[in-house]
Amino acid sequence: MKSIKKYGYGKQSITFSDIWEVIKALKSPCLTQGSKIKEFEDAICSYTGAKYAVVASNGTAALHLCMLVLDIKDGDEVITSPNTFLASSNCVLYAGGVPKFADIESETANISTEEIEKQITPNTKGIIPVHFAGQSCDMEKIKKIADKHNLFVVEDAAHAIGSEYKGTKVGSCKYSDMTIFSFHPVKTITTGEGGAITTNNKELYEKLLIFRSHGVTKNPKILTKNDGFWYYEMHELGYNYRITDIQAALGISQIKRLDKFAKKRRQIVEWYKQAFADDEKFSLLEEKEYSKACFHLCPLLIDFDKISISKKELFNKLIENGLNLQVHYIPVHTQPYYKKLGFKEGDFPNAEEYYKKTISLPLYVDFNYSDVKHIVKIIKEMAK
Repeated sequence: MKSIKKYGYGKQSITFSDIWEVIKALKSPCLTQGSKIKEFEDAICSYTGAKYAVVASNGTAALHLCMLVLDIKDGDEVITSPNTFLASSNCVLYAGGVPKFADIESETANISTEEIEKQITPNTKGIIPVHFAGQSCDMEKIKKIADKHNLFVVEDAAHAIGSEYKGTKVGSCKYSDMTIFSFHPVKTITTGEGGAITTNNKELYEKLLIFRSHGVTKNPKILTKNDGFWYYEMHELGYNYRITDIQAALGISQIKRLDKFAKKRRQIVEWYKQAFADDEKFSLLEEKEYSKACFHLCPLLIDFDKISISKKELFNKLIENGLNLQVHYIPVHTQPYYKKLGFKEGDFPNAEEYYKKTISLPLYVDFNYSDVKHIVKIIKEMAK
């Protein structure tokens, strides 16, 4: 029997250079809290144009740190997208705040600026726009809304390292207080698990460093006294959200190839667009003129009214043929936990309609045109 070639929706790209950098880190005196941490942070700053970067154990930890340093408290509301991973709103809950959602644009699946305005109340403290699939939200408009209502902005760019908005790298924080990234293996660059925060605000940066490591500092400018070299003080109730030098070494190596990764990912998405263009049952998200996305995902929208099988049946058939795909995302407000908070199905119809149609196509750099043709052929044969 002929073996079936299998594809997932995402996969890391690891070279010998990556492995060698990790080996060197393993042979170094410091496996954690060493020089590779700052080196990786400097590389992120150099790439994005931000003044400061703080690496963390994962993207969720990065979001939580942002909420902590922005002093989110009980009753404070923060608006985000319902079309995202749970962490984008869970981070508000971790800090004691109240997550609110604004519906998405149907054409991009990004948060709608008009819907953000509708959700603002006297208790609103901030906005977490999510750059879905790698395409930046319209940050200039979001910044204007935030300035008008005196709100903070934290960009959830877990999908979007390497992307650009109006010629500026996502992560530069030109239109935000902070930006977070994720380095999970399915993301564009990986550290195994890991995340980062960029900012241009020195005060926020210094707070992030303290909250990342148990609320502890040795900074002589902050210490109330200094008994000696060993002396430290705990100034906040912080967390252990540190990353290791081993992971940072991998990140330093990976970020050197980020532009190459971005170019290849855009090429693959263009191949998919061309391959599905001749069939009205299928469509892809629109990329706006202000965007140059480093695509983390390539969502395919399927008009299930025009095919003879359900989404669940299609998924099962695709798995049988080697396509182990995924759906991004189940709208957060429809989760049982969030229903207990008062949300219900029907609250954000665009996000719910998008969920009904979408599947995420395989997208990673170790890919060629024949892979795309093979995948498209299977989907078209199954979705009749």
